Amino acid sequence: MNPLLNATPLFALLLGALSPSLHAGEPTAVPVARAFIDGTGPGFRDLTAADFTKVNSADDTWAWKDGILHCTGKPRSVMRTVREITNFEMTVEWRHLKVGGNSGIFVWATPESIKRLTDAGKPGLPHGIEVQVLDLGYTQEYETRFKKPSDWFTTHGDVFPVGAVKMTPFPPVAPDGKRSFPS
Repeated sequence: MNPLLNATPLFALLLGALSPSLHAGEPTAVPVARAFIDGTGPGFRDLTAADFTKVNSADDTWAWKDGILHCTGKPRSVMRTVREITNFEMTVEWRHLKVGGNSGIFVWATPESIKRLTDAGKPGLPHGIEVQVLDLGYTQEYETRFKKPSDWFTTHGDVFPVGAVKMTPFPPVAPDGKRSFPS
């Protein structure tokens, strides 16, 4: 058999791959809608001061100003929604007012730990699942303070259990296997 005949289909494929398109300037694919949640789609609504209640904070720890929730961080405390919310997608915008700020959003907390915090009225955090909200400068501050790498957390919304709660992390997972790195 002629070796040239065996090579022709491969050569034709290579030639096709290297030659300019016959339809230059035409779109090659149908545009795909951007996968983005901005909190304005069907079923989304803004949460306001009426949707939250104090758990264990001082009266001036949390304040709503012009529709925006502000927190002093002192004392370390939490607010909760007035009613339980299930099966939700959450969009949050935040800004730390100092470099290295550390905060978080508990997307689930045990009712017992919320009751304990409310009854005690003292600083503390509930047992639950937290989405970490760290300022980008937190990494450098951690490495400077503790003189070790910060490979066990990111500043991009790690998800992890707090207290007596257990969670099976979803990929990608932190090197220690305890946190999800959803970024």
